[in-house]
Amino acid sequence: MSDDHQDLGPWEFIGRRGGDTVTLVNGSVIAAVPEAQRAAEEARQELRFDFLDDRAVLDVLRRRHLDELDMFKAGLVHGTPLALVGLGAVLYWAGVAQYWETASHRNAYLAIAGVVVATQVFFFVRSGLSHWGDPVRQNLRARAARYRKIAHIARRGGADIPAHYPHFGPYPFAATFRPDVDDREQSENRGADDHGHR
Repeated sequence: MSDDHQDLGPWEFIGRRGGDTVTLVNGSVIAAVPEAQRAAEEARQELRFDFLDDRAVLDVLRRRHLDELDMFKAGLVHGTPLALVGLGAVLYWAGVAQYWETASHRNAYLAIAGVVVATQVFFFVRSGLSHWGDPVRQNLRARAARYRKIAHIARRGGADIPAHYPHFGPYPFAATFRPDVDDREQSENRGADDHGHR
């Protein structure tokens, strides 16, 4: 995943692909709600991550956005050819190939079309598995999803947090936390921004 966030402010991230820029809510705002603080402490033990550390949370949210971009691009790169090839094969069969006089020609077309479509399906599935099934990315998504839940708890408890913050879905799939995986998704330069989040 790329680490290009040069167009963002020091505490900004993009909530969803193509969405507006969002400013990180200070961890002290979340911690001010006892129920949210308890949820953050429980999640810290479970997911091995400090959900009240502003720099760490910002890094996760920025990387989660890049992860979403990568998944979208992979789906576009392999999904578009699959859709075009599949549609073309069906239309050619419906308009031309099924009317060929000999069964051997029709069967040969079906065999070739099946191989081509199956190849496109293979590349689409392989690409999806490489993104959805990557354990480092799954840990990233699990932490981002849990942060979202904690923020919603704080908002329901009266904290000044925008609705739907941090503006991305809960990742109902491919977000299983794997404690045996190295935290490669942590920022390599977390100390680059030494000032506190105001």
